[in-house]
Amino acid sequence: MLRPRLIPPTDMFPPNPWAVEAVRYDGRMARELTGQAETMFALSNGYLGMRGVTDEGMPVREPGTYLNGFYEYRPIVYGERAYGFPTVGQSILNCPDGTVLKLSVDDEPFTLPEAEILSYRRILDFRAGTLSRDVSWVTPAGKRLNLRTLRLVSFAHRHLAAITYELTAENAEVAVVIASELRNDQPLATDTSDPRLAEGFVGRVLHPTGTQSEALRSILSYRTGSSGLVLGCGMDHVVTADCPLAVRAACDDDLATVVLRGVLAPGGVIRIQKYLSYHYSGSVAPEQIRSQVAWTLDHAVESGISSIVARQRRDMDRFWERADVTVESASPRIQQAIRWNLFQLMQASERAEGHGIAARGLTGRTYEGHYFWDTEVYVLPFLIYTNPPMARSLLKVRYDMLDCARDRARELGQRGATFPWRTINGREASAYYAAGTAQYHINADIAYALRKYVEVSGDVDFLRRYGAEILVETARLWCDLGFFSERMGGRFCIHGVTGPDEYTALVNNNCFTNLMARENMRYAAQTVRMLERDHPASFDALVRRTGLDPDEPDAWDQAAERMYLPYDEALKVHPQDDTFLELERWDFAGTPEDHYPLLLHYHPLNLYRAQVIKQADMVMAMFLLSEQFTPEAKQRNFAYYDPLTTHDSSLSVCIQSIVANEIGLREKAFHYFNFAVAMDISDIGGNMMHGAHIAAMGGTWLALVYGFAGMRDTGGRITFNPCLPDAWTRLSFTLTVRGQTIRVALSHASATYTLLAGDGLTLWHSEEGVRLSGAEPSVTKAIRRPAGDDHAAQP
Repeated sequence: MLRPRLIPPTDMFPPNPWAVEAVRYDGRMARELTGQAETMFALSNGYLGMRGVTDEGMPVREPGTYLNGFYEYRPIVYGERAYGFPTVGQSILNCPDGTVLKLSVDDEPFTLPEAEILSYRRILDFRAGTLSRDVSWVTPAGKRLNLRTLRLVSFAHRHLAAITYELTAENAEVAVVIASELRNDQPLATDTSDPRLAEGFVGRVLHPTGTQSEALRSILSYRTGSSGLVLGCGMDHVVTADCPLAVRAACDDDLATVVLRGVLAPGGVIRIQKYLSYHYSGSVAPEQIRSQVAWTLDHAVESGISSIVARQRRDMDRFWERADVTVESASPRIQQAIRWNLFQLMQASERAEGHGIAARGLTGRTYEGHYFWDTEVYVLPFLIYTNPPMARSLLKVRYDMLDCARDRARELGQRGATFPWRTINGREASAYYAAGTAQYHINADIAYALRKYVEVSGDVDFLRRYGAEILVETARLWCDLGFFSERMGGRFCIHGVTGPDEYTALVNNNCFTNLMARENMRYAAQTVRMLERDHPASFDALVRRTGLDPDEPDAWDQAAERMYLPYDEALKVHPQDDTFLELERWDFAGTPEDHYPLLLHYHPLNLYRAQVIKQADMVMAMFLLSEQFTPEAKQRNFAYYDPLTTHDSSLSVCIQSIVANEIGLREKAFHYFNFAVAMDISDIGGNMMHGAHIAAMGGTWLALVYGFAGMRDTGGRITFNPCLPDAWTRLSFTLTVRGQTIRVALSHASATYTLLAGDGLTLWHSEEGVRLSGAEPSVTKAIRRPAGDDHAAQP
């Protein structure tokens, strides 16, 4: 079920703790890996993303330039419709591509597969935040050339990308043509048999609204037909050369080009700095958007590429200071994989303010650029501890969607708010309600993330201004969706839902959902009473905005207190739902290896009728609400559910690793972690070509910090129970807690906690309090390995 697909050879992709690099070119393997390389070498800042297509634009599998939240509506087509089904979805759009610079030498186009390569190196540099390439080749006439390029998507200026291009004629005179393009193309066709991939559009999607062109600068603008968003994109160039150049520029609705022609003498060089700018808006006229693009280009040209590259390095330095995780291990691949995951998390989030984080970030169109619960459960913890302002921004985005969630609840006949399963603009975009809309747990996931953010950051202001309103409306939904069942002895039951496991849909009393709903209602009631007691003005504003009835918090508490949680006395486990244990076990022995993931080979009804799990569900509950389960319950539940889990979702193995660690299954935990950290870099799911699995990367951080370091943060109380894998000698990372920065450094024998910034705080090592302060900024404690490891629970 867990199966690496294609791991590139070490002599082509050597391990490097600070980069992913290809150090030779193999035409056959390059064709096989084209799509994977486009994801591997993608660049993004959370607002603007560009897939790692080669500078020449060929060969290509899935080109893409994306803007977070820039989408078009598409009709959702049903064979049979029913009331409440979404009628339109949203799909992220492929924007005009400005990365391509085509090269011809002596009238022959240069493309890697046809060239005689002498040396080759392509590097995604985690410290510099850049993608560079250095390639030397020889023409059929024996002329040697060298091409060096560098590409970045700026973290400092989120609308800006920049490229440097340096061509050298090494041993002979050559006639050179370089064509720099900004091209609007429709995306290539995708495999419509895979429901995870983005839907295609028929006909024109971006409608031209004007162009500007002057000297080496061109700007294009468009409007979407249905969503009404206006896009502006432009390119500008600074060129120097050791020979005279003929320059021809052209610009029409869908293609802007700057063509340079010259003859380079031996040793001669042409240098190009290319700047790209992208802006969009739902409320600005096209001419204004073009002006904004021009201003960004003006600033870039004035700053110069050296300044932009230097600023990028400084931004990366600050990121690694607050977010790096270091591992000392016999395997150099581990550190490389960890940092690639962390780098992708930064690329997906750093400048995403005002937007969510899509399932694949801005590295591909899979899942159509939609935001899921993935963000709140898998990515937000990383940001809460490493970039609290961005965590706050993402929660504010959910608040900004609250009115849409209220509308959806009313459409579904419920009170309160129902947050969308899949969305860009706040409206539900999931057509398959059984595994989508029915996952009401998204409400509780958002409330859970909100609570963690407030407790870890101390940002009560956000709770007062925004969070409390989310809590009121989500608690209302649960109170209205569930009921007190006489058949269950008056317990509060929630029927007709789907939990995290999408292979088990439309069930009664999904245990994960009931547990999370209980926490949601409890926290809502607690927050309302806190505001009434300590912040009366905020409480009054909350009552005005929500029409809060004084009796509602008591009703939430009552429902939470009487929540029904399935439990089987014979097996001493929590059933995933009311009927899960009654189902026939899936025939894993009779399932061919090439039939995973199951969702691509079996009708949903086949899956719904069997005990088979797509991803951690009950095990997820034991991680998120760890304090609510005894060690024995965790062992029994894990032993029951782990063998039934296919891990057909990339979100699964990281959670299994964390819980396996907690119950003493160290080897299993390490095994699962190795799959989690290599999910994309080894293409374990076989679909890396369509974009990076951003939530799985957040899950990798969870497995390191909550798993091997044993961190728990219930109620904002930070506790560590570390136990490193035998293959590692050290693990260290940095956390931000209530505005203070601490460093945690672990070995097999000891844990050292160091206050790097702040006045001081108390944390716990096992059950022992550790006070860090200016007088004693560093404290070391012994680690005692629990007895009975790897024997605590066996299937």
